Amino acid sequence: MTSVTLLGLLAAFCTTAAYLPQVLKTWRTRSTADISLGMFLLMVSGLVLWLAYGIILADLPLIASNTMTLLFAGMILYFKVRHG
Repeated sequence: MTSVTLLGLLAAFCTTAAYLPQVLKTWRTRSTADISLGMFLLMVSGLVLWLAYGIILADLPLIASNTMTLLFAGMILYFKVRHG
């Protein structure tokens, strides 16, 4: 694994892990009143496109980060739609 790939994985970890506190708070409180539905719809759409791009390029940092971020953002979006 190259240092560039490691750098990408570290960056991916940081930006993906940033969603975890919001996921946990939303899970615990079931409150999504202050979360923008439009923002999360756009974010999830972008993540799907980034994931497709990463798969096409076979780029591990793009695939790993966008898979996990899509999972976290998707959970928040699910709670927003369910608990609105």
